[in-house]
Amino acid sequence: MDRLGNLALFLRILEKGGLAAAGRDFGLSPAAVTERLAALEAHYGARLLNRTTRAISLTDEGRVLAEGARDLVSEANDLEARVRLGVEQLSGPIRISAPFDLGRHRVVRALDVFMSVHPEVSVDLSLTDGYVDLVTQGLDLGIRFGNLKDSSLHARKLGNNRRLVCASPAYLERYGVPRHPDDLADHNCLLMRFGENIDQEWPFIVEGKRKIFIVRGNRMANDGELVRHWCCSGHGVALKSFWDIGDDLAAGRVVELLSAFEPPPSSLQIIYPGGRKLPKRVRALIDFLSQEFADEDR
Repeated sequence: MDRLGNLALFLRILEKGGLAAAGRDFGLSPAAVTERLAALEAHYGARLLNRTTRAISLTDEGRVLAEGARDLVSEANDLEARVRLGVEQLSGPIRISAPFDLGRHRVVRALDVFMSVHPEVSVDLSLTDGYVDLVTQGLDLGIRFGNLKDSSLHARKLGNNRRLVCASPAYLERYGVPRHPDDLADHNCLLMRFGENIDQEWPFIVEGKRKIFIVRGNRMANDGELVRHWCCSGHGVALKSFWDIGDDLAAGRVVELLSAFEPPPSSLQIIYPGGRKLPKRVRALIDFLSQEFADEDR
């Protein structure tokens, strides 16, 4: 395997989270993968991975190499596609991360349209509501709520993320309608968990000022789709993005609450690694998603 192949193997180790799993994809034994990795480290004169019995992580030098290696491997794949399929044909893999609800109800729909136009493109969609390191996991782009915090990434706004409080008509008939954020203390609130953090600090605008209200409930999950299901099924009050709950509102499965106290919307964004040239297929998908979400946001 040449150096470009070794770099591709190195990236696969990061994506799979282990040497053995990456080796299976390349048809290599664990010993052969270890040998290839050692050859890369010897060539660059630096340790690339910290390895324990349970996990691997990038060293500083490994992170620099990973960012550059993705450019090299991606450009090689693009070159092969241009020769094989023609300059105008888009082809190759795109790896995407998106939140559960948004991915299932909006992103998949858009990807179906994009792939019908570009059948040589393949998509690997990872759904999670938690933090994702795009570089370490080898992702081309992510779709996320909120503002970008990682300065090593670039962002492109897709639309406004309006969050609203809602509950099913059956729940409200049984437990009453909250008229003020203070009333949430008497209601069962359905909570999202992001890693170790539980989203029980709900923001509202009260008398012109932003105020946080601590809410509680007997159901929490790290899956936004499950929280949406619980809400529609009458198990409690939820704080959801309009992108996720809009269809349920329109169908009458849930009712919006406390709209007079709703805080300003944040952003829905595409994020992608900075400092490198994006493959043509990735740029095309970013442009396509931007247009699709802009049309829905109007």
